[in-house]
Amino acid sequence: MKGIGLSRSVRIVSFVLALAGAFAILPPGPQVRAQTLLDDFIQGLKYELIGTWKADRLNEILKRDFPDFSGVPVEYTPARNDVRLYRVRYDSVVPEQGNRPIRTSGLVAVPDVEGGEFPLVSYQHGTVYGKEEVPSMPEHSPETQLMIAQFAGQGYIVIGADYFGMGDSTEPEGYMVKGSHQQATVDMLLAGQKVIRELGFQTGDLFLAGWSQGGFVTMALLEKLEEFGIPVAAAATASAPIDLSAAMKGMLFFPREIDAPWIGTTFILSSFAYEHYYDVPGLAASVIKPEHYEVARKAYLREPFDVAEIPMDLRELLRPELFEPGYFHSSLFGRLMTNTQAYRRIFRTPVRNYYGDADEAIPVGIARLAMVYQQSLGAGNEMVQAISTGSTDHRGTYAVAVPKWKSWFDELAQ
Repeated sequence: MKGIGLSRSVRIVSFVLALAGAFAILPPGPQVRAQTLLDDFIQGLKYELIGTWKADRLNEILKRDFPDFSGVPVEYTPARNDVRLYRVRYDSVVPEQGNRPIRTSGLVAVPDVEGGEFPLVSYQHGTVYGKEEVPSMPEHSPETQLMIAQFAGQGYIVIGADYFGMGDSTEPEGYMVKGSHQQATVDMLLAGQKVIRELGFQTGDLFLAGWSQGGFVTMALLEKLEEFGIPVAAAATASAPIDLSAAMKGMLFFPREIDAPWIGTTFILSSFAYEHYYDVPGLAASVIKPEHYEVARKAYLREPFDVAEIPMDLRELLRPELFEPGYFHSSLFGRLMTNTQAYRRIFRTPVRNYYGDADEAIPVGIARLAMVYQQSLGAGNEMVQAISTGSTDHRGTYAVAVPKWKSWFDELAQ
């Protein structure tokens, strides 16, 4: 298994980004030098306008489309401006594979105005089963549509990375591979900054937000930005699985009656992704029963398959030894899970983790972990709050949380 962690080049790039973020307080000479450094590190950057969404369409998303998707009626504040959408393609590297070069993509959404300074939101998307259901292809991504309508339609700039292997990438998906998630989002922040400037905009406060898998990625991204000294005004999540090992142990050893029948896909996607990205041949076969291995492989690679062939019962899908706690904990798969967490550190940025009391995918205990951990440190670190959205399910938690993110970010930006 190869080393895990961001490359030295990304550390340098992140330092450059910190310089670029300080342009407003630098004299003209250092501003130019920082800008030159930043431009040098953004290689292979391409972007194209993919559409302009009128305020009427954004308000239709808020009033009808997303409530239909989530099943929860929410009063969103209406869009005030049209939004221009840009698909961005940029170079990155896979840190788990010796910094192997990779090509990836994302979205930049800006108000349809003649430049100006606006707060920036980096949105990290949730688990999706179609490779096209990502920020750079917003027509296929209801969650991205909501962020565009609620934030970009009200004077924010929104960016979002397609994780490695998603979008139009030919790579396998890097599902819950922490280092690669951090790499993709840090590099998207760099690429997005350059695109935003070339479009004639400046960015104010930086905010982070994410739902479901994207909640984990948001917390992992925040970890790196804090490590590099890059200021983040606030970070917010909804239904965030911030400790994959704890979440999976709950599914295996302490299942809930409300657990989603599709929860087994997390074992499929993570076992194949870890096999590929951490270079561990046979890892997925050590998790999935032989009779279901081929359909699981097709599901991971997004090849044609019959969904009905994937068992909904974990005991039917997974090898029986995984249901023995000692075996799971000591197995290579279990050990990789243990490293997939994004909260066991000191937070210096205000964070709000929203959760639903009836969430079929993320138990309340998982959603509250970061706050409980921070509060357990001596007299307690109050930077992280866990906030209930009531008896909402997985989609409903996101639907209710987004306007709460917006009002909080608005207060901080002002």
